[in-house]
Parts: sequence; C-alpha cells; structure tokens
Amino acid sequence: MHIVFAASECVPYVKTGGLADVVGAVPREIARLGHQATVYLPYYRQVRERAPAKKPVIRSLTIPFAYYNRFATILDGGKHAGVQFYFVDCPELFDRESLYATPTGDYLDNWERFALFCRATLEATKQLGVPDIFHVHDWQASMLSVYLRTVYYFDPVLRNAGTVLTIHNAGYQGWFPPQTTERLLLPWDVFTMDKVEHYDSFNYLKGGIVYSDAITTVSKKYAEEIKTPAYGNGMESVLTKRAADLHGILNGVDYEEWDPATDHNIAAHYTPENLAGKAECRKDLLYAFGASHISPETPVLGIVSRFASQKGFDLIAQIANRLLNEDVYLVALGTGEPYYEGLFRSLNDQFAGKISVRIAYDDALAHKVEAGSDIFLMPSRYEPCGLNQIYSLKYGTVPVVHATGGLDDTVQEWNPETKEGTGFKFPNYDAEQFYSAIHRAIALFRTDKAAWTALMRNGMKQNYSWAGPAKEYAALYEEVARRRS
Repeated sequence: MHIVFAASECVPYVKTGGLADVVGAVPREIARLGHQATVYLPYYRQVRERAPAKKPVIRSLTIPFAYYNRFATILDGGKHAGVQFYFVDCPELFDRESLYATPTGDYLDNWERFALFCRATLEATKQLGVPDIFHVHDWQASMLSVYLRTVYYFDPVLRNAGTVLTIHNAGYQGWFPPQTTERLLLPWDVFTMDKVEHYDSFNYLKGGIVYSDAITTVSKKYAEEIKTPAYGNGMESVLTKRAADLHGILNGVDYEEWDPATDHNIAAHYTPENLAGKAECRKDLLYAFGASHISPETPVLGIVSRFASQKGFDLIAQIANRLLNEDVYLVALGTGEPYYEGLFRSLNDQFAGKISVRIAYDDALAHKVEAGSDIFLMPSRYEPCGLNQIYSLKYGTVPVVHATGGLDDTVQEWNPETKEGTGFKFPNYDAEQFYSAIHRAIALFRTDKAAWTALMRNGMKQNYSWAGPAKEYAALYEEVARRRS
C-alpha cells in the first residue's frame, strides 16, 4: 500500500509538540513493514533552515480561492529511512517567524495557509503518486478530507483514496468565520450542523471528523474521554456518532534516542540489570542545576514540560508550600504560558535551595532530568498520550501521574503486596490526591530500597516502541482501503 501523511509538523524538520514526533516515526515504521510512505509538510522558514535549496519537482500548482489564485511549488525533500518527503512551498504563507501565531494571537490567515497546504497536497499526489490512504493529522490537515469528499468527489484519480484522521489534541480545532466556506470555493451545503458548522463557525477539525473514513487518537483512554463533555471540547457528540470508526492507538517512543543504555546526553549508562549509572546521572543532574549539596537520601522530583494550564501546574501551585518545605528537591525545565513561567520563577525565588527552574527548551538537559530524577511529576489536567511518562519508565524514574488519557494507559499503580506496577496515579484532578500520590512515592523511596528498585526495574522493562502501533495503523489502513474499494 501507499500511504501519504499530511501534517503541519514533523521531526527533524519542525516541532512544537508530540504531533511532530508521531509524524516523524509512523511513516518510518510503515516503510519498515514494506509499505510505501510519503510525507507532505509545509515549507516553513524553520524547515528551510534545516533543509535549504531543495529541488522543485512541481514548479507551480494553481490553488484557487474566491477572487484570486495562490501558487505553490512542491520541493523534493529526499528519501530518508525509506520515507519520501515533499515540502509545499508558498513563501507568502509559510515564510514567517512562527508556525501558527505571534505573541498577540493566531495568524488571521491560518484558514488560507492550511487550506492551501491540503489542496496542494492533493494536487501534487496526482503527479507524484496517488496513495491508497491519506493519513492526515489534526485540524491543520483536516481540510484534505473535506476537499476529497466534496470538490474532488468526481475526480477519477483520487476518488478511491481513503482517509484516516489522527486527533492529537481535541482542544485545537481551527475555528474560522462562516464566510470561509465561499473563500475556499466550497458549496454552502457543507456549512451545516452535520458537516463543518460548529456554533456558527467553520470548524476544520469537525470537517475532518465528518469526512474522514476513520479517526484515531493517540491513546485508548483518550479515545473514550473525547466522547464526553469533559474532554471533547464541543466535539463529543460528533465523535460519539463516529464511535464505530474511532480508534485509540497509543503513541510509541523512539528508543534509539531515549534509552539509558545508549543515551549520549547522560553522564553514565545503565540497564535494569545494572543500575549503578543511575546514581551518577543523579549527581550530574544536580550539578547541572547547581544543587550538588543535596543528600542521596533526598528524593529528586523532576518536571520537563510545556508550562501550560493543561499540564496541571495549578495543582503544583496549591501544594508547593507543603511539598517544598519537606526534604525534597525539585528540578523543572520548560517554557510556555507567561503565567506559569512566572509561577515557577516565583517558586524558585521563594524556595531557594529546594527548587531549581530553567525556563528554556533544552533537549540535552531534558535527557539529564529523565535520567537523574528519582520521581517524575505529570499532573496533567488531560493528556491525550504523553511521552515523558514513557521516557521516565525507561530511565527508572518513577512517574506520578493523573489517571487520564495516555498517562492512565501507560502507568500501572504500584502494588506493595505483589510488587507489580510501574508508578503512582491519582484518579481525580485534585491537589490533595496529587499530594497523596507524591507521598506514596516518597515513602517507598525512603523506607524500602528493595521495593523501590523493583519498581524502577518494572518500569524499565516496559516496551512502548513504535513497532506495535505501526502494525495497528497498517491494519487500519487496510481496513479503510477495503471499504473504499
């Protein structure tokens, strides 16, 4: 089969979150399974910096809008690990400082930028290879499914292609004014409650949900959660109607990059069989954060995150006074919303000697936090999948998580009777429950080193590689292709 992946981010070219990791990994694994995999990506300024002077394979595609045309060039990104890459180049839309927004808000023409990307991808495949399946990601690529089943419905070249939409985070949907319908040259009959209209806005993600053949999310738990008002962000009724076509496929991680046995970013290597290097990594982490004085008996709590309301830092604020007055040390690494950056700066000032904060994105330091911490905190309000808890497991750093989405799917509560489990969870989004879960972890760390070592090893032996998810995606592609044929 031939699968075309259309997405707004992909490592190693451009990344703001987990979407980029998925689009970087899944096509590679699909190619390893013997399928043909192609990735289409906007040629942002950030992509050009990593992949300059690419050769055009299609010099000009005409992309019509109401009252004017845009023109896109398709650039050859080359073939890497069996995956062919193409970049959609339209400098007036993609050659910008940021991907989606400025500090004052979203780009006002995002409706046009990503509609052009979707339509250019469709047109390009007619010359470069029509796939059996288009796998589109999040709202930025959702219009491909809408176009394919509306204005391209009678295209004899494309009409048999299937579509799979992956929702990485239902909180981001792409809301635009009703007149977007005519700006995109779509018939007004798509702007109805059962299609793309959502509270009098043109909703790109809703269009993808309605018009795609199958929908996936990035964990089984999140696939259930987004059918409820608490997590659906207004899409719950639409997703419930598509429940038979909604699948939860847990994200994998790249163990070539995240493995303490081989990681070049950490001070010493270690394995479940030989954990000696873990202590060296802890010393190195504390040195990097200016805290070499911390006792080996003091648990080191780690955070690596985007500083945002979704990530549960309001719970951190509620328990900070109690927690940081105890014999613990907290290291935190991340950037994000000004309010939460300010919160961590304030805690850093207030509890000098008990916490060290770096407001930065630093991949090498993130590896050190994963390897050197004893306990990793992820109190996310919601988490479609999450990756850091999986990294933590591999590094023998015990995760404390809110039992939501992929956090609930990947972390099993420690059972002191059976010595089974990989971490600690709290069921409700509540500061007291979070505090209690942290204390269960701290108590085990301090009082029972043998049990703590067993818990670490349990986590390190887990396997969340991409091999399993890739087979699930391949099976879904085959099912959709059969249905389309």
